[in-house]
Order: sequence, then C-alpha cells, then structure tokens
Amino acid sequence: MSPTITDIRQAAERIRPHAHRTPVMTCRSLDQRVGAQVFMKCENLQKVGAFKFRGACNAVFSLSPDEAARGVATHSSGNHAQALALAAAMRGIPAYIVMPRNAPAVKQAAVAGYGGIITLCEPTLAARESTLAEVVAATGAEVVHPYNDVRVIAGQGTAALELLADVPDLDVIMAPVGGGGLLSGTAIAARAVAPQIRVIAAEPAGADDAFRSLAARHIIPSVQPQTIADGLLTSLGDLTFPIIRDHVEQIVTVSEPAIVAAMKFVWERAKLVVEPSGVVPIAALWEEAIDLRGLRVGVILSGGNVGLEHLPWQQ
Repeated sequence: MSPTITDIRQAAERIRPHAHRTPVMTCRSLDQRVGAQVFMKCENLQKVGAFKFRGACNAVFSLSPDEAARGVATHSSGNHAQALALAAAMRGIPAYIVMPRNAPAVKQAAVAGYGGIITLCEPTLAARESTLAEVVAATGAEVVHPYNDVRVIAGQGTAALELLADVPDLDVIMAPVGGGGLLSGTAIAARAVAPQIRVIAAEPAGADDAFRSLAARHIIPSVQPQTIADGLLTSLGDLTFPIIRDHVEQIVTVSEPAIVAAMKFVWERAKLVVEPSGVVPIAALWEEAIDLRGLRVGVILSGGNVGLEHLPWQQ
C-alpha cells in the first residue's frame, strides 16, 4: 500500500514539533552555471544532517503507546540509524540499532550519542537481517525500515511539501535516488500539490540500478555499485519502486567528476556543506544530463554528512 498525500500532510503535522523546517536557498552563480533557476531545499541542515530524520520521526511518533513502549529497531550503518535513535530518544523509548562491525567509529559514536542501543554484526546483509530478527524476538521492538516503510515514505515526502509551499511555481522537482524513500515521497507530494510538475531523479552512473529498473519496469538489484555517493548504494524496495515507476518522469545518471565538481561549487559559492549523495541532482544539471535550461527547478539537497578529512577534491 502506497502512502497518500493525506498521509504526508498528517506526517507534516506529526513531525512539526520535532523536525526543522529547512530553508530554501538560491545561488545566482549556480543558476548562471547550469542555465536554470535552482531552488535548493536544504535537508543538509535537518536534524542528524539529513532528510532521514523526517521519516524516522514520523514512524516513531505514529506508534501507539503500547507499540512505542517496546521500542523501535532497524539495521543501518548510516543516517537512518542516527535518525531513528534521535527520534526514539525524543519520544523516550529505546532504539535497537544493528550495525556492521566495520561501520565507521564516528557513526557508531553518533548512534550511541543519541541513545541508540547498538548490536554489532558481521558486515553482510544476511548477518544484519538475522541479527535484527534476534533483537526483535528478544525485545518485541517495531522494525522501521530505512525506506521500504509507508510511515517513512510519508515522512520523507514532507520535504517536498514544504518546498512547494515556499516556491509554488516550480517546473521541475528533483531528488537523488538510492532506496527510493525520498524520491517516492517527493513524487506523491509533488503530483498531488502541483499535478503538472515534472518529477526527475538523479543517480550516479556507477550505481544506476534505479535507472535500469525504471527502464525495465521491474526492480533490478544494485550489485557492487561504485560511487563516491555512498548514500545511494541500496536497491529499490517493493513499496518504493511502483511509486517511482508510476510518478517519476525520468531518472538520469551522472558521472563521478560531475558529482565532485558540483559539490565543490556548492561548497564554495553557495556556502552549503552538502555530501556527495545530496548534490547528485545538481550534478545532473551541471553536465546537462537532461535539458532543463530556463526552467525553475527545485532540488532536494538530501544531506550534509561528510568526513572533512577526505574531501573528494583533495584526493
């Protein structure tokens, strides 16, 4: 079952006391460089530094008191782990986070800092899933998937809802795509609020499973993706794919050099700290992967979590 615009509007009200209403920023030099008017929805300034907090927050605050008392659980080594831990802490309930042993220490520390109860496992999907099953069996916690969850998709759609409220006359709205939670929520919100708007996604050429899935009309799993955009490595889910198939006009792919160049430009000229995954739609404009010149383009900058010791233009 797909979430509806009603679900997204209810999510917006539910998370309003807890999540930031992030600003929409413009940059004249970026507009000149790409030949379009670009309106950047700054989810890099969201709590935990990414849009993921919206979905996690909606899921946590959707739970009944009895469900909430048992806590929430997930497996994640990234932004979703931190988002779920923080949202659970805000509601005063436990968050059980299964993380691979090789997850960066800084990410483990962040999850622990938000109060997450970490269980380490071997760095394979099978180990993550089996360990999560053991945790859920022991605790009765509610599983909150990073993207293949109606509550999460509805929460992610609130970013587009805010963007379209602030800039109602967009021609195009763009988001990056990994597992598809942000893109599917964006598509539902955009189509409901502005039926004529074009919904376009961007994906690294080295992790183009969503591009190939949309062309094939069925899910093609991600296999050994190679990209600096480490937030876009996962495959589409059986909830997110049908929404994308039915509501997204096109997925375009971009090169690694374009991602790096666009990221550096946004840092230097727009003064926004954005991670590689978050700048992928800007990269699509940068190398004209699709012709949107002269249009008003809304872009969701999905996150800003990047290690400052390893900036890509310093390699």
